[in-house]
Amino acid sequence: MAERKLFFVWGGVFADTSWQDLEPGTEECHGPYHDLETAERIWRDEMRRRVDTAQHRLFVIETPRPGGETAA
Repeated sequence: MAERKLFFVWGGVFADTSWQDLEPGTEECHGPYHDLETAERIWRDEMRRRVDTAQHRLFVIETPRPGGETAA
């Protein structure tokens, strides 16, 4: 059985180009999404809206479903 995944789009405005620390209050989390294609579409849409903010970054994060659910 294939393991089912959840996808999130996470990020915000980072303090510097080390991409380690977010500026307080800029955190974003979108999702969960059940497929990578949807998460990537949201990622593109959100990044386009903030193209002028150089320190803004979003990432697609993949995680297993809680509780070990599997696809039938």
